[in-house]
Order: sequence, then C-alpha cells, then structure tokens
Amino acid sequence: MVTPALPSRLPGVGTTIFTVMSRLANEHGAINLSQGFPDFAPPGLLLERVTHHMQAGANQYPPMTGVPALREAIAEKLERLYDARYDVENEITVTAGATQALFTAISACVRPGDEVIVFAPVYDSYIPAIELAGGRARVVNLAPPHFRPDWGEVAAAITPQTRMIVLNTPHNPTGTVWTADDMEALAGLVRDTDIVLLGDEVYEHILYTGRHESLARLPELRERSFVVSSFGKTYHITGWKIAYCAAPAELMREFRKVHQFNVFTVHHPAQLALADFMRAEPGFADGLAEFYRAKRDFFRQQLAGSRFDPLPCDGTYFLLARYDRISDLPDSEFVRWLTIEKGVAAIPVSAFMPDGRQDRLIRFCFAKNEVTLAAAGERLRAV
Repeated sequence: MVTPALPSRLPGVGTTIFTVMSRLANEHGAINLSQGFPDFAPPGLLLERVTHHMQAGANQYPPMTGVPALREAIAEKLERLYDARYDVENEITVTAGATQALFTAISACVRPGDEVIVFAPVYDSYIPAIELAGGRARVVNLAPPHFRPDWGEVAAAITPQTRMIVLNTPHNPTGTVWTADDMEALAGLVRDTDIVLLGDEVYEHILYTGRHESLARLPELRERSFVVSSFGKTYHITGWKIAYCAAPAELMREFRKVHQFNVFTVHHPAQLALADFMRAEPGFADGLAEFYRAKRDFFRQQLAGSRFDPLPCDGTYFLLARYDRISDLPDSEFVRWLTIEKGVAAIPVSAFMPDGRQDRLIRFCFAKNEVTLAAAGERLRAV
C-alpha cells in the first residue's frame, strides 16, 4: 500500500514556533518563557462555577452562537468600555479561542485574488489563514525599536484588490499600543472603500500607557470591523480556548456561516461560568494592567546586569530583548542554544517576519510567578 501524494496547501509552513520551543523547553528542563501562557491559577470563583454548571447538567451542545448569558455579558462589557452597542442576538459570537475567530473572519471575507494587509512582526496564524482562503498577504513592516505603523506605507499598500486589513493592538510580539491618532489615520484610509477590518485585541486589558483604542470605539471603524478578544488572556485560562468576535450584523452573518462548520459551538459549562464570573466581578479585568505592569517591571529588573537589552513594552505580557552583545547567531539558533545550554526558552522574532528578517531580537513571556521570573533572571544574567 502506498500513501497518496498530497500537494501541500501550505508548503512553506511547518510546526508553529510556539509548539517547537515549548517542546524543546520540556525536553531540556528549561524555564519556558516562550509560549504565552501564565504559570499561575485562574480565579477560584471561575473554577467553582465551571464545576457547578457541569454538575447542574450543562454538558450538551450550547447554542451555536454562544450561550445568551455570556453574549449579554460581552455586550455589556463592550458598551461599558467603548460606548459600543452590539446586538446580542445578531452581532456577537463566542468562539473556540481567538485563533478560530481570526481564521473564521478571514475565511468568511477573503476570496481567491484578494489582498490582505498585515503588519510585521505578524502573529503566525494570520498569513496561513489568508493563503488557505486563496488570498495574498501584503506586508507592511514595523521598524524597531518602537514598531509604529507608517500610514504612508499602509496607503501605498492598498490596491483595488485589498479586501481586509488585520491589526493587532496591543501588539504581539512587540508590545506596541496603537493610539487614537493611528485609528483616525486608519479611518481616513478605508473611508469610501469596501475594505473590512479585523482587530486582534486579545491583550485589550494589558496595556501600560493610555487607553485601549479598540476598533469598537470609533463608530466609523466599528461599522466595517470584526473585533476579536480572548477570555484566555484576560482570566488566565488559555487552555480553555474561549474567545469571542463582535461585528455588525451583515458581517456577523457571513462569519457565522463559516463558524457553524469549522467549530459549531464551544464548551458549554465554561461559557456559563464565564458569564457568572463577569457579572460577579466586572472589575477583574480592570486590574490586569497594574498586575502585569508589576511583572514587566520585575522581569526588567531581572535583566538588569545581563547582556540582554530590553526594548520598550507598552502592552501585552511579552518583552523583546536584543542579544547583540552576546552572540552573532541568527535568532532561531540563538534561542535553541539559550534553551539547551542556559535553560531559558524564548521565541525568535524572525518567526514573526514573513521575509525572515533578522534583527537579533527574541521574545520573553513574563506572565509568570515572580519565583519563575527570578529563576529565569538568574540564568539570563549568567549568559
């Protein structure tokens, strides 16, 4: 018997760098500051409510769009934070994580021959989703150390084939936060076009300067936008894989056509538990910025006296650092050496660059207990 030849639809894609580095960390007993997950527990009440709803019988399929109580809590949150009113029945869908929401929005909108503008460093799921839909990514590079968007370059990248612009703020991996001026510039570029916007806003509560400029905040942008956020990042439950997408009814109608066939629905008791928790502790997310600011500052202190040079970080729970003073190795080789020989795992920033550009930058995740960060710091100062 011979396995049929299968031409790859993603010939340039291998296993995601996050899986590769976490596996390498496990194999060598390294401290894992690569993949973006906390090493501390979620809120106890949230765990208690999941158990409650499982025992109460919420173990069968929930509604395809998400349980009403959770969608109502999401709508209340969006109105409270951004003065954005979304119809619970027609404009909010609960998804199996943010990656599924992003993939679904791209699949619903992008057709063969369409172009999608992305900003590099670019999170690694965007371009494969675009290519699977038959589209083409047009990359606008963000330059270190501040990684600000150049709106002249964005304007030059727009063509008659532009279907979508994907933006990520606060930005993974750079920690850059888009401003109100950025959003006004974006609005000016897409005005009087049929371009749709896809906002990856999973770190919306984790920023250390200004306020989060959601696509939901500005009515002119909201009317053409899919807005994606993540309960995993907010409530320290990345393994639950629960997120949501909000969009105008016309866009959400197309989103749900894809959603019902690529995932259909999402873990029932966890949805009910999240609805309960959001009602019981509506201010929990408001404290995330200070919670993670303390971790960011603690980790920066751990790097003091090392030969790593940290870059600014205005949002997310990631910190970029240069290693020029340590090695001339390409970043993909350097992180392997750092993991195997020095016992700390990180992510090479070239993994976020479609052209593989090397800036000798690596990404650390500081969503860890101080004990973990202190142990990593001790090892990094010895490099």
